[in-house]
Amino acid sequence: MRFTDRRDAGRRLAPRVAALNLTDPVVLALPRGGVPVAAPIAEALAAPLEVFVARKVGLPEQPEFGIGAIAEGLAEPVVYAHAPRIRERTWRELTAAARTELERRVARYRGDRALPPLAGAEVVLVDDGLATGVTAEAAVRGLRSYGPARVVLAVPVAAPDTAERLTAEVDDLIVILTPHHFEAVGLWYEDYRQTGDDEVLALLAGAAS
Repeated sequence: MRFTDRRDAGRRLAPRVAALNLTDPVVLALPRGGVPVAAPIAEALAAPLEVFVARKVGLPEQPEFGIGAIAEGLAEPVVYAHAPRIRERTWRELTAAARTELERRVARYRGDRALPPLAGAEVVLVDDGLATGVTAEAAVRGLRSYGPARVVLAVPVAAPDTAERLTAEVDDLIVILTPHHFEAVGLWYEDYRQTGDDEVLALLAGAAS
């Protein structure tokens, strides 16, 4: 089984999230790839859709391998437990660059908009998949600082060990596929082309209209 694209994955996730019978939920997407997954979920729940920005810190020679992550509301980065050791100076440089990109994305995607009220809210956090899961883990911990009553993490596909680890971080974890031979998130999509800023902005504007 594979997903056609991120929107197809979101449509398949939506009924599973709806089955939780959440009260006035807020849907937050991790940009960029989580936004097209989250849009059908927000529509199915008749819930507001907004971005919650987290940023992976990748290995210098392998940027897609997350050795840590930062997020809104999080004072210190989350470090992936199985990350290879790197020099402290390199780590500081990488996290500083990630912080700059996080701030750029907040400004680009939300501008002057504040996050929806999250204190006491039931929040659905959405991404397009979990490999190491360190970015989602940082986002969940950052989100907790806003005082939500419940945090649901919804993803189409996840590495089994990552899904097991993140179950302890959230109130509910919804995942469709946890393939034994996981390898990479993109292998479970027929179309996994990169989501651009313009698509993110269009989906957010469509959800708000």
